[in-house]
Order: sequence, then structure tokens, then C-alpha cells
Amino acid sequence: MNLRGFTKRRRCVTTRRSTANPAFADLVKRRFHANAANQVYVGDITYLACKNGTNMYLATVIDLYSRKLAGFAIADHMRTSLVIEALEHANAVRGGLDGAIFHSDHGCVYTSGAFSTRCQALGVAQAMGAVGTSAGNAMPESLNSSMKREVLRERKVFVNPLQCRQEVFRWCIKYSTRRRHS
Repeated sequence: MNLRGFTKRRRCVTTRRSTANPAFADLVKRRFHANAANQVYVGDITYLACKNGTNMYLATVIDLYSRKLAGFAIADHMRTSLVIEALEHANAVRGGLDGAIFHSDHGCVYTSGAFSTRCQALGVAQAMGAVGTSAGNAMPESLNSSMKREVLRERKVFVNPLQCRQEVFRWCIKYSTRRRHS
């Protein structure tokens, strides 16, 4: 008999709501579409497990109109600077975000004062869905799932942080430039 034990993987919690910072109105209301480019963006963070037990984190910014990845950042931490870097990447790629809406979950990095200040400086209105449901941020959750499925394939984890950065970066560039979006 070829029996193997099954161990349940520990879930990595990436959304921690900060009660110190205010929540923002749901300006999107689960209508995940836009009438033109650069109007509504959605974002999320996902963890990327490495063999040595550490995690890398990917923050994404997606344009709801084109469904393209407008900005992203990869780091070995999940601090506010990660999501600010992803937002600034989108700002640079799109030539500005003034007047756009940025929709996210209630994670403490998105409700932080530093992120709110950066959004205001870029002319971006923040929006957030319902607390505790992934359906309120379905598009980036779906992108994260696709990325993990396509990059990791049969593997469960990346060999090391460098391999993680390289493979995820390649996938993000391919997703943004060559992949069809519908």
C-alpha cells in the first residue's frame, strides 16, 4: 500500500482590519466594471510561500475596465510601503491616477494613514467592500488564484525568495502585456 499522511497547511492571514483607522465607503458595490480606462482600480495582497518557511507578498492594482494589471510590487514584508509601491507603479505606468477610485479589502495596510495620504496626493478616492467577505474584492482574489495556479503548477511553494520574485515578475509582465483580458 502506498499510504501517505495528510497535514493541513496553516493558513496565512493577510487581512487584518485596523480599528484605529476609518473604513471607506463601498463606491464600487460589487459592480466590477468601468466605462473607461483609469476610472476604477481594485487591489489586494497575496502571500507566496517559500520552501524555507518564509513568505513573500504580492500587492496588485488592476484596472477594472481593461482587466489589466496596472501596477504591482513584491516584497518579503506586508507593510504599507508594499501597497504604496504597487499604487505608485500603477501611477507611473498609467500616467497618473487623478480622479480614479481604488477599491480594496479592509486590511490594515489599506486603512493606514500613510496609504490614505498617498491616495489623496495622487487624487485617488479609496473604497472598500464588506468586512470579512472575499466576494467584495473578487477580481484581485481571482487574479491571485490564477497566478498561483499558473506559476506554481504542481508545486506548493517556491524554492526561495529569489525564484519567487523572478517567476512572479515574469508572470505579471506577461499578464499585463500579452494575455487577453475579458
